[in-house]
Amino acid sequence: MDKIIVKGLELFCYHGVNPEEKRAGQTFVFDIEADVSLAVPCRTDCVDDTVSYAKIIKTVRRVAQSEKNDLLERVSQRVADALFEEFEKISALKITLKKPHAPISADFDYVAVQIERTRK
Repeated sequence: MDKIIVKGLELFCYHGVNPEEKRAGQTFVFDIEADVSLAVPCRTDCVDDTVSYAKIIKTVRRVAQSEKNDLLERVSQRVADALFEEFEKISALKITLKKPHAPISADFDYVAVQIERTRK
């Protein structure tokens, strides 16, 4: 399957189970892989025949910054739901949501959740 990939999208949001996370906010990093047939746009060179990665980013930003959630799982699912709703050409998604500054007393690069969803 062909894919459109957005990797390392940094967004400042207010998610977390601790009150200070919802108050101060922090940077989250999204990796999005969208399964999309690219056969037609490969031939036509027309953006209307594909899914614009700029529009994917706009949707992810809008959803991730629109409300405060406790869990990365919830944010990831909301993003997946919105992408399926807005882009009928997306047949499946893999979303990795990283939290590099999670308030945990340990040395780590990031904590993350990853979900994979297929259009119903």
